[in-house]
Amino acid sequence: MSLVPFQEEATIFPPRRFDRRFDRKAAEPENRINDLIRATEVRLIDDEGAQIGVVPIAEAQEMARVKDLDLVEIAPGASPPVCKIMNYGKFQFQQKKKQNEAKKKQKVIIVKEVQFRPRIDEHDFDFKKNNVTRFLEHGDKVKASVRFRGREMSHMELGKAVLDRLLAEIKEVGSAETYPEVQGNRMTVIISPTK
Repeated sequence: MSLVPFQEEATIFPPRRFDRRFDRKAAEPENRINDLIRATEVRLIDDEGAQIGVVPIAEAQEMARVKDLDLVEIAPGASPPVCKIMNYGKFQFQQKKKQNEAKKKQKVIIVKEVQFRPRIDEHDFDFKKNNVTRFLEHGDKVKASVRFRGREMSHMELGKAVLDRLLAEIKEVGSAETYPEVQGNRMTVIISPTK
């Protein structure tokens, strides 16, 4: 009896793609530059901001090469497209800087929610009213809601009384943006800070 070493059969698997998308094109830059500009004629602005006029694309590209700058398509929708000779890296930096400045100037308004019950205790009401006042002074909007359970649904006037009392006590710092409205088992009102 001869011993033959165990030989494993080679299994050939197809190459794995790892879900890559090979049919995707490379993303174009926001503004077409230099050789990516497709128009035959362009309205040209030089690096100092002077209007040169309508010139063929080859001439505009040559002018940009001579000055060692880029030809950037600024208004592709115009007829003919408007191009400017500039440093494209510097242009991108300025665009990002403008976007960051715009983000800084935006005020984010957050809507805080405070929940009440129709038969809320005096101390609980005062505590939640103080929270509403603090949120409004901070500049946020407040969604005040009264939640009803079971048989309380037949006594909606109790919830309306709670919201009316809240609005009356915080009228110096906030006012109702909407009328109290019923949504399911809740009665809600949006309160915005007074300016």
